[in-house]
Amino acid sequence: MWNYDSGDEEPASQSDKSELHSTLKTLSSKLEDLSTCNDLIAKHGAALQRSLSELENLKLPAESGEKIKAVNERATLFRITSNAMINACRDFLDLAETHSRKWQRMLQYEREQRIRLEETIEQLAKQHNSLERACRGAPGLSSSSTGITSTAKGSVQSAKGEASDEDEETEYFDAMEDAPAFITVTADPKHHRRSGSNLSGASEGHPEDWNLEDSVFESSNQSSYNESTCKDLLPKKRRRTRIPDKPNYSLNLWSIMKNCIGKELSKIPMPVNFNEPLSMLQRLTEDLEYHELLDKAVKCESSTEQMCFVAAFSVSSYSTTVHRTAKPFNPLLGETYELDRLEEFGFRSLCEQVSHHPPAAAHHVYSKRGWTLWQEITIASKFRGKYLSIMPLGAIHLEFHSSGNHYVWRKVTSTVHNIIVGKLWIDQSGEIEIVNHKSKDKCQLKFTPYSYFSRDVPRKVTGVVSDADGKAHYVMSGTWDEKMECSKIVQSSHGSTSTEGKQKTVYQTLSPKVLWKKYPLPENAENMYFFSDLALTLNEPEERVAPTDSRLRPDQRLMESGRWDEANVEKQRLEEKQRAVRRRREAEAVEALEEGKDYEGYIPLWFERKVDAVTGELICVYKGGYWEAKDKQDWSMCPDIF
Repeated sequence: MWNYDSGDEEPASQSDKSELHSTLKTLSSKLEDLSTCNDLIAKHGAALQRSLSELENLKLPAESGEKIKAVNERATLFRITSNAMINACRDFLDLAETHSRKWQRMLQYEREQRIRLEETIEQLAKQHNSLERACRGAPGLSSSSTGITSTAKGSVQSAKGEASDEDEETEYFDAMEDAPAFITVTADPKHHRRSGSNLSGASEGHPEDWNLEDSVFESSNQSSYNESTCKDLLPKKRRRTRIPDKPNYSLNLWSIMKNCIGKELSKIPMPVNFNEPLSMLQRLTEDLEYHELLDKAVKCESSTEQMCFVAAFSVSSYSTTVHRTAKPFNPLLGETYELDRLEEFGFRSLCEQVSHHPPAAAHHVYSKRGWTLWQEITIASKFRGKYLSIMPLGAIHLEFHSSGNHYVWRKVTSTVHNIIVGKLWIDQSGEIEIVNHKSKDKCQLKFTPYSYFSRDVPRKVTGVVSDADGKAHYVMSGTWDEKMECSKIVQSSHGSTSTEGKQKTVYQTLSPKVLWKKYPLPENAENMYFFSDLALTLNEPEERVAPTDSRLRPDQRLMESGRWDEANVEKQRLEEKQRAVRRRREAEAVEALEEGKDYEGYIPLWFERKVDAVTGELICVYKGGYWEAKDKQDWSMCPDIF
């Protein structure tokens, strides 16, 4: 779906240049017309003034003379105003002519720059090929050497005998902006097993330790949507595997959004044509698609090893976004969404929309397999014209019951490109710092933004897991849309200084282990909003849920059924109903203020605001009661929002 060859940096096409020349020619013609009009106004204004002066000199009754005098004064004012306008037009004409020449020069300069850039890139490609051939033809080097570095990004390989293009024994990682630059070299396990006592540097662990962990890491390669074979023996509720195909409705996005540049996305009245039939609460629940990574993390004895699984889990939540350019429904205030998979997968999840402006959702997940996750996410979004920035604000908390390890991290920025022209595509960029507040272990992950000129793999993620003393234990690598691997560090040393002045650290690692791999999309996914197997089940009608549950939202249900015109009417009704409730609440607040009383404002139903002991932030945490109310089927406390 992504059209990476037509990104924001795409040079102007020949048609764009022709259009610019045509525009300049038209502008020049109109300016000539304006100049002619200026001359005519001056000429006719002077003639009018002369005629009025002649009238004043005639012998006329006193009353007529007064009227002519008044007309003459008005004509004088008109001439003064006309002269001011003429002067302003002349200045504008001069300025426009100057800028016209400037634009032509700029266009010519840009064309020359592009030609030079193309020639430079071609030359660099030839040099790069030459370097690769020279590298492959070098004398044989052992794979345990520190590796060969090159100035060309991505062109580095360690020679092992007659190394070929398919030789992936050595991997190199770019430096993170706020972290020391580093390179990794895959070590020979046999070589290091013999000389393990000689290891020094940032990591002094023995390679044999890796073998002890193999059982946990290897099991992560066997993930599937149905989890392990043992779990398949449990009786499961049959879930739907498809939804109605997306109708072929066309609508011009620019016609709606051109007047909304710089505004919050949540404040732009958008028809359902740009939505997918899921709410933001359901999208937030999709973060749990790879929950089995946390089930495996529970079994880890080492906190740094556990951190690797937590890091892989934090990256996995972005894999669902790669083809999902449609926006989810903005939840109504008080809207909830539950996902009860306690019997199937050991967890149950609850979300509630706790604020409307800015939109904020509180989320709580409990797993009987040994972990609890909670978060309050506020979505800040800005439409910038060419692209849309989505910044999720708020911390994600994850606590393991037996060890008490408490991990905290925040999400990166998502950017939707080519809003106006070209195919929409999404990128993730920024850094995630995951901190274990019990052991003080850290993992710094960098999401590299896409660049047209980079030879890096698109959607690349790299990082290092280190303990409280800053000693690096694992290198994380992969992409946010496909898989994440970790490599155990057996030795580190200081390498050369990079062009930015940072000293590179060379990490020698054992072979990487795959921790997470994206599930394939279901058949016909392109006609079902590119939903995953889990996403297809999220809006499936379910009995016994709260009356505020997203599954019961009528406009969303109509849209999923393909009845978009009816869905748009229903969406307007719901939004107006919500606005009426807000106006009533505002009136109550004013009344309370006039009477000198306190007004609490909106209070969430299932969550309460508390100061988080770890981050010091005021967040909404689950206060209990939802699942008990579901068991009793007592929903009397729920507001009527639909």
